[in-house]
Amino acid sequence: MPKVSHVFATHIGCDILTEYHHSAQKMKRISLQSSTKELSSYRATSLSRGFTLLELLIVITIISVLSVILIVALNPAETLRKARDTQRMSDMASVKTAIGIYVTTKTTPQLDGISGTVNDLCQATTGTWASGDKIWYSVSSISDTLVDGSTAAPVVTTAADLGNVDGTGWVKVNLGSITGGSPISNLPIDPINDIGFGGSDTATVTYEALVYRYACAADNVTFELNARLESVAFLTDDDRDGKDGGNDANYYEVGTALNIMGSGSDAH
Repeated sequence: MPKVSHVFATHIGCDILTEYHHSAQKMKRISLQSSTKELSSYRATSLSRGFTLLELLIVITIISVLSVILIVALNPAETLRKARDTQRMSDMASVKTAIGIYVTTKTTPQLDGISGTVNDLCQATTGTWASGDKIWYSVSSISDTLVDGSTAAPVVTTAADLGNVDGTGWVKVNLGSITGGSPISNLPIDPINDIGFGGSDTATVTYEALVYRYACAADNVTFELNARLESVAFLTDDDRDGKDGGNDANYYEVGTALNIMGSGSDAH
């Protein structure tokens, strides 16, 4: 009899433990489901409420600061100046090459136009201005009568003819007479082409004018082309106008004699 009671008690204990285990598992599932529902409810509430005013102000402030940093880093004004200077140096190289071809293919090259005494308007002696010597500009209006040290006379060309390559443009060389035709289709003009830029004006032309200019020398049949650069990158960082081999640090100079112009005052 005692033995039966022991077996019965054992079965009862097992049943109780099993029921407790099942209850614990059920409570665990209920707790997990409840937590999941609370998390989903929190997410839904967070998404539905959107950004607060403070959060929007913080985002706008960050974007503004980044925009300022980007503008300062890129410096769009300097980027444009550098692009124009790149064009100027390319223009100078193109015209120099074209005139060089003309000079080497002509028995008697004329560098001062298509009429009159050959090279009579060029310097007689390279680097020395005399009365009647000329400097040609890529503009159609200058009232100043003497430039580059108040010695040389400026020459302008009718606006419609500035780009001509037949000797009537601002560079007085008939490139069209080269066998096979002119190496360039038209004479380039400064990207700004303003004689009145900076402290310069039509009545008092200075090196600050953003224009191209050209002059020649008869003794060795040479020429010089000038452009005024404006970007910090090329004026200061690379110092292109100071390292071009010419005699005037205010101009970017190319040609076959870089001491034709610039022998007078840089300021005028």
